[in-house]
Amino acid sequence: MLKDTIILSLMQLMLDSSALFLNSFITSHLGASAIGILSLMGSFLTLAGILSNGNAFLCTNRLISEEIGRKGGNPERVLFHGIKLCIFLSCTVSFFIFVFADEISEKFFSGANMTTAVRFMPCALGAGAVSSCIKGYFNAVRKATFTAVGDITEFAVRAAIIITMTLCADSPDEEDVCRILIISIIAGNIFSLVYLICGYIKFHGRKKGSNPLTFREYVSSAIPIMGGSILTAVLSSTNDAVIPMCLRQYGDSVSDALSLFGIFEAIVIPTLFFPSVVICSMSGITVSESARANSAGNSERLQSLTSRLTGYTLFYAVFAASVLMRFGEKIGIILGGGKLAGDMIEFIAPVVPFIYMEIILEALIKGMGLQKFSSLNYLAEYVIRIAIVLIFVPKTGFYGIALSYYASNIFGNCMRFIKVSSYTKTPFRPLKTIIAPVVYSFLTMNTAELLFKVLNIKGEGILFMIIFTILWGLLYGLVFSVINGRCHKKSEKGFGFVKNSQISTKFVS
Repeated sequence: MLKDTIILSLMQLMLDSSALFLNSFITSHLGASAIGILSLMGSFLTLAGILSNGNAFLCTNRLISEEIGRKGGNPERVLFHGIKLCIFLSCTVSFFIFVFADEISEKFFSGANMTTAVRFMPCALGAGAVSSCIKGYFNAVRKATFTAVGDITEFAVRAAIIITMTLCADSPDEEDVCRILIISIIAGNIFSLVYLICGYIKFHGRKKGSNPLTFREYVSSAIPIMGGSILTAVLSSTNDAVIPMCLRQYGDSVSDALSLFGIFEAIVIPTLFFPSVVICSMSGITVSESARANSAGNSERLQSLTSRLTGYTLFYAVFAASVLMRFGEKIGIILGGGKLAGDMIEFIAPVVPFIYMEIILEALIKGMGLQKFSSLNYLAEYVIRIAIVLIFVPKTGFYGIALSYYASNIFGNCMRFIKVSSYTKTPFRPLKTIIAPVVYSFLTMNTAELLFKVLNIKGEGILFMIIFTILWGLLYGLVFSVINGRCHKKSEKGFGFVKNSQISTKFVS
């Protein structure tokens, strides 16, 4: 798990860095409203993609992992079941999108001229659905790095098309922007599908179990996963569609509303999630590991996974939040979002630990098969978020969006943590997992600032922020390691842990 996480994190770091710079390029050359259109388009395609494949990546990842873990299983058969279901769903969804393109453009995209782009979207859905199935297969058989390379090359294709067509366009209008963006998405999805098919032909196994999962059994197992994913996508897309509408009620024009929404979705949110590459890389592996442990009834393994993952996630997330609070304004300005984006990054940064915990807790929940709880919790979370957007954004504008993130993330992730801890019987240690990292972060930040002051090192640019963050991170990790190392020695002497217990609790603290 550690090896795959490191490799995937480095690849995801490269991908996220490139995405931030691409967003900055689009903002400067096509305008902030283009980022708003791109964000809404991405939100709608996510919804359409979930409807057309039922979150095939998660379904195939989990069900193939379980098939590998059981006697007489056939992972290849499960993959083809997933592809068969996805083709049927994507054809059905594509038909409705094409027929109702005018209504979708008017309602979902706040009146932007998107009808032609919407009618082209089905071209991306079929390829994306089959690609998701194959990605889930590779993740389940522990070849996640192969799909990560595919994601990077897919993004490179999309970015190359956007940059080339933007530089060649002469004063592109809204319709030109839509055309550029949808062509890039279609090309990226088709390239990804070809890449994954070639990889499957080369790497796929030839295991033929005597008791394979039937198509009816696959659909029966996939429906709860699909239902939760579809509910989440519908609620998320509804929230995204409501925000520009509420900003217009606050007094902004269509262009201004899309610009503000674009800044939030393309600069603020990616910046907040940028440090989470390690957590995101671990989440896909966590689904597979927790699914195997749960299907085997290995409660000790589940408890060990929960303890280590939640402990280290909070340790890392507290430091990431501290860095964003320290440098948020400068980051927002550097990325082209101006002081408004910077202020918003600093304002939302304290809720980052809750956001990062969601990534790992949802991976554990899905791996353990707690789909009903996940769906109900997401429903409650998005009801809170959408309600706050509808009430506060028309009155307070941009900062109403931040308030919705605070309320929904704190509520939803507290519920997730309680559920996972209860299910795995994992004890909660707030002093060690929350209070201690906050204190360490504050003290080491001041120590780093003192060292820079003594050495007379000053600066405001990117290089200064990088060097300061590296020094701060080293001090933070050193303090954490030394103090927790002493705690381990005391606990070993006091309780006389046996060798196996030491191994299982080594990463908890």
